[in-house]
Amino acid sequence: MDKALFDKGFSNRKAVLGAAHVEKSWAAADAFNKPMQELVTEYCWGAIWGDETLPFKTRSIVNLAMLTAMNQHHELGVHVKGALTNGVSKEEVRAVLMQAAIYCGVPSALAAFRVASEAIKAWESEHQN
Repeated sequence: MDKALFDKGFSNRKAVLGAAHVEKSWAAADAFNKPMQELVTEYCWGAIWGDETLPFKTRSIVNLAMLTAMNQHHELGVHVKGALTNGVSKEEVRAVLMQAAIYCGVPSALAAFRVASEAIKAWESEHQN
């Protein structure tokens, strides 16, 4: 494992998904799934999210579209919250999901809207001042 890349990934992961979510995932890792958590942290969050070619906001928008296309609802909910944290507006989330309806299919987009609506409510309740 590349310690510097892992550390960068851990920091990026916390910045996007929230420290509490990441710490909970890391604490829940056991001998069986910890290697997967390390892989995701180092490569996904360190190498890919750590590449400054695309800003976090753009990466979030791309993730919303891809996760909708793949019907990955759990990850979509996590990444809707991350997208809001990265400055993606609710209107932009809606626009991505509307476009996904055309290119990925209405059933996928309808499911994504249900997941996104719940994630937006949760994010807003967590970030009320």
